[in-house]
Amino acid sequence: LFAYTYWLSIATRATGYTLTMVSESMKVKLQEASELFQNNFPDEEPPTCIAVAPGRVNLIGEHVDYTGGFVLPFAIDYSTVVVGKGCVNANQKSSSSGPQAKIRFVSGKSPEDVAEVTIDSQSTPPEKVTWETYVTGTVFQYLADLPSDAILELTFSISGDVPLGSGLSSSASLEVSVARFVEAILGDAAFSSCSPQDPPAKIRALRCQKAENQWAKSPCGLMDQYISSAGQEGSLLLIDCTSLDYQETKMATTANEPVLVVANSNVQHDIGGGEYPVRVRQCQTATEALRKINPKISTLRDATLEDVEAAKTGMDEISFLRAKHVVTENVRTLQAKDALEKGDWKLVGELMSASHTSMRDDYEVSCEEIDILVDIAQQQPGVYGSRLTGGGFG
Repeated sequence: LFAYTYWLSIATRATGYTLTMVSESMKVKLQEASELFQNNFPDEEPPTCIAVAPGRVNLIGEHVDYTGGFVLPFAIDYSTVVVGKGCVNANQKSSSSGPQAKIRFVSGKSPEDVAEVTIDSQSTPPEKVTWETYVTGTVFQYLADLPSDAILELTFSISGDVPLGSGLSSSASLEVSVARFVEAILGDAAFSSCSPQDPPAKIRALRCQKAENQWAKSPCGLMDQYISSAGQEGSLLLIDCTSLDYQETKMATTANEPVLVVANSNVQHDIGGGEYPVRVRQCQTATEALRKINPKISTLRDATLEDVEAAKTGMDEISFLRAKHVVTENVRTLQAKDALEKGDWKLVGELMSASHTSMRDDYEVSCEEIDILVDIAQQQPGVYGSRLTGGGFG
């Protein structure tokens, strides 16, 4: 079963509907994380750092980030909170394995299970991936910023309300919150091994993606980590997954300003296994066929629909459909960005609905439950369009 937990609709705004920046849920998460720290680390001094990273919803641009395409996500109020303390002890070791990190942490998902991990620059991902692997893999990315004789000591608790397996990027939210926490402990040393020309949000996103790719063994693209790292209040981000640049995109202010409705189908997913890696390979197969007719094509981002049609005889039907989705989705995403800024809600809705059709028929990642929900939403008065959203695959 290929499934997405959430689907997304754009609709006219109900009168009197308001949104607030600060939510009660954040107070709950901070309280839970603080109590977790106190209960599990009673001998420690009080926490000195708090880090937060949001989940996300992708308006349009699905399954194109790992082929260098365009995506248009926005951050949401669901988030992960890290509360804790740490320090860097220099001149502590003479091992050739480089700097070390000694990590102790606990999560609200398993409030009595404290994880204790020691890693160094020679450490490798474990055979079995658990939720702790995402944390360890993220911390590992920051060892390069430390002197070779240093030991990074971290003690922290984690609380979050991004539903697991929901398509709202709980893993990226976890990774980026941990990354921000480590950066707070490192201070000026954070990113010291990187080019000063690269903005922290970009480096952070790349490091968290690397943690998920190499440690959690999930071949995800960069979108989830990037929006969690760089998301701005009141804006979507148009992310170019080739140049890794992004543009803040604001919805036009109009008399009939719409709302974005994100709804839960209660179908869970797991992008680390199953069909997600299969789609990645199918896109690679399509790219190889396209290069035979146009050597300048390095990723599907570089191809046009005309290129895909011209290369059709050189690829199997499935690879053709996957390529067709990617190149048309990139066009839809750029059109949606312009339509949002102009307030052309009708066009935005049409693009979202066309995206769903492509995801269902060409990329084959929807499921019966989502198709029914999208169909119901599209038939409601005031709904401009609807589509599945998230990485998917149940």
